[in-house]
Amino acid sequence: MLECGMLERDRRALRTRSTILCKQLVVDELLIQSLQADNILTESMAESIMAEQTSQKRSWRLLLLLPKRGPRAFSSFCSALQETEQQHLYELLTQSSEIDGKDAPAETFVDSSLPLPTQEVIAAKRARTHESMEFSLDTDSPINTPVLPCAPDFYLSHCQQSYRMNSSPRGFALVISNVTFDPCAAPDLDPRKGGEVDDEVLRKVFTELDYLVTVHRDLTAQGMRTCIENFCRRPDHRTVDSCVVCLLSHGVEGAIYGTDGQLLQLDWVFESFDNAHCPLLQNKPKMFFIQACRGEEMDCGVEQIDGPVRTCSPSCEQRDAGREGQGDANSRQRGDMGRPRIKLPQRSDMICGFASLKGQRICTAAMRNTKRGSWFIQELNTTLRLRARDTHLADIMVQVNSHIKEREGYAPGTAHHRCKEMSEFTSSLCKDLYLFPKYQPQY
Repeated sequence: MLECGMLERDRRALRTRSTILCKQLVVDELLIQSLQADNILTESMAESIMAEQTSQKRSWRLLLLLPKRGPRAFSSFCSALQETEQQHLYELLTQSSEIDGKDAPAETFVDSSLPLPTQEVIAAKRARTHESMEFSLDTDSPINTPVLPCAPDFYLSHCQQSYRMNSSPRGFALVISNVTFDPCAAPDLDPRKGGEVDDEVLRKVFTELDYLVTVHRDLTAQGMRTCIENFCRRPDHRTVDSCVVCLLSHGVEGAIYGTDGQLLQLDWVFESFDNAHCPLLQNKPKMFFIQACRGEEMDCGVEQIDGPVRTCSPSCEQRDAGREGQGDANSRQRGDMGRPRIKLPQRSDMICGFASLKGQRICTAAMRNTKRGSWFIQELNTTLRLRARDTHLADIMVQVNSHIKEREGYAPGTAHHRCKEMSEFTSSLCKDLYLFPKYQPQY
């Protein structure tokens, strides 16, 4: 049985950093499993934490439990942070733990049944020129229909022409979601209201697709770079069949913003996973999903000449564009494509879905509902749940695009506040890519 009580020094470190932890901590299956393995959490405790509906509520419940779980709870929690690649929080806690009690008074840690203030409450302190436009008549939650399983007959008839996809887990998934931006370093980047819904939707759907998902919130450009580098170097990529990377932030063509207003070039991201830089994923499918604008222009649509008449209702849409006048972001130059020692193409086995369209003359903004999350992630979640059982991923992306095409919303800065969206995807896949959800071959 655990000895009651945490060391006062460690308890103070948790209490002092409680606000930051509740906002930035990602409580996922890997972190919980680590604490269970150290006998810090019981199975019932783990289930009660993961049953909470939001990331903040899971963090809140965990932080309430830890001080009561004995003197080893703090060190075990710090180790779990390192294992789940939350190094910034590990450093924050360990530095705080070393500081004597002479520092400034700690933030209050109150045991309350009320949820913590949301990002939208924090954001309300800053003036928003378009705040009055954000209203909602439809606050439905994202679809939570369980992922439909692949039938054995379908697997047997398609597996020979497809990428191998039967490891358990199928692979590792990395989700980086920037919701709140530094008001000093990035004053022109508004909070991405609804962005917290997106990362939770992605966590759930890819977990059900048998991926081990790690979510990171509110990283600077350098923080995103470090996170991606660490993810690429995971030695356990060797034992799985694929990987997934989801990046959600404000953006411009070819880059996305960190919370400090600095840009991370997407070309560098793709390069990090190519056959030269990530050999453990050679010949394995690498899936990227980018929820960000690729410019400032809005797709306001054109009048329909023929076809069915559509009706629409106001929603609460925003853009995921970046700063005004910064729509020109140059990509990094690619490395030498002709190295004779590399037998594979430099970049192969990749598929990337973008929330918005790139054209020769225009790059467009991505739309996000402040209550239900972004259009692109909503449709991706729904289509994966319903169609991954028997549909090639490229065809899933076509269906996502088709569904988004039928949407119409209202957003600030558009003609009559009406807007439309088109997503797109690029692919260097060499085989068919089916996810074969919930199917395990019998050997």
